[in-house]
Amino acid sequence: MTPSQRPLVIVVDDDATLRGSFGDLFASVGLDMTAYPSVSAFLEAGFPECPACLILDVRMPGESGLDLQDRLRSLGVRIPIIFITGFADVAMSVRAMKRGAANFLAKPLRDQDLLDAVAEALKEDTERREKNRGIQELRNLATELTAREMEVLKGVSRGLLSKQIAYELGIAETTVKMHRSSVFRKLKAVTAADLVQKAKLLED
Repeated sequence: MTPSQRPLVIVVDDDATLRGSFGDLFASVGLDMTAYPSVSAFLEAGFPECPACLILDVRMPGESGLDLQDRLRSLGVRIPIIFITGFADVAMSVRAMKRGAANFLAKPLRDQDLLDAVAEALKEDTERREKNRGIQELRNLATELTAREMEVLKGVSRGLLSKQIAYELGIAETTVKMHRSSVFRKLKAVTAADLVQKAKLLED
């Protein structure tokens, strides 16, 4: 893993003392952390390209943590959020979780509870990014397919046999098999099941 790919914990909290204690905690387990005193400061800094999670105070001067959650959702930014608050209530936590929060922790926090929540969130974001990277690579490969090969691939994704695809397209079965072989090679498929899975990913 390159330095730019190292997981990053992002803290947005107006409490400077808490930000400092979090920095010490994450440094003790080898995690990189960056911290901001407000939502606006975080937004000005931009979003990370590496796996990350966001530890977000619910109540802060200016925009609240819940406001930032809504803004990130509208922007399509999917950083896992761990909410922390000293004023937790059921309605607030339910709202946050329904809108996709990874966790909701009440202050005072137990170090291990926070570390466990962060580990889970970073794992989630790492897996999501790897999946997205794989899909993008697949889409890049798919640009090499001809229009006829795409038609054959769509038939494969529906579970059709070569002779069924041939009938639908009005071409010879041997021609379908030729195109299917070319699709296998261009998409770097290993098995028929692998090809079907890749075809479905391209349809999403």
